[in-house]
Amino acid sequence: MTEALLLALALAMDAFAVALTQGAKFRPDGRGGLAIALTFGVFQGVMPLIGWWIGAVAFAYVEAVDHWIAFGLLTFLGVRMLGGHVGEEEAARSLTGRALLLAGVATSIDALAAGITLPTLAVAPLIAAALIGGVTFIMSGAAVWLGRVAGDRWGKWAERAGGVILIALGCKILAEHMGWL
Repeated sequence: MTEALLLALALAMDAFAVALTQGAKFRPDGRGGLAIALTFGVFQGVMPLIGWWIGAVAFAYVEAVDHWIAFGLLTFLGVRMLGGHVGEEEAARSLTGRALLLAGVATSIDALAAGITLPTLAVAPLIAAALIGGVTFIMSGAAVWLGRVAGDRWGKWAERAGGVILIALGCKILAEHMGWL
């Protein structure tokens, strides 16, 4: 369960960064903040299930190397987040309507890829997906509020922290499957 919580926190970081910027730049009211948090939470919760389904279809073909795939995907996503380019376009404009839906998809592509790794966790995929969606909802809502209060100072650092967590999870999965832990 700890791995699933860490994955949820890491995947929520790009949505957190975009929501923080939205709060700082555009100061959405309570309904706007709720819409951002709900959209990000739903997309982050659904996308891992899609990734899990893709992984389940292909599992028979990749079972012998699933730990390498999990390591590679999580490390790639982590390095991408460390670069600080996730969510820049979404944060640049006010998120309402179609732009909000597109931002929900854009900030959850990493959750789709990470969904392929759900069978490597010691928790049911549905529970992991619900946890990912719930954590993202809470963190995005808090980020909009925090952005309104504190400004746009922490978005990049949140993204980078998420990147480090994803890389660490990938390394842990690889180490466990190789018998190093």
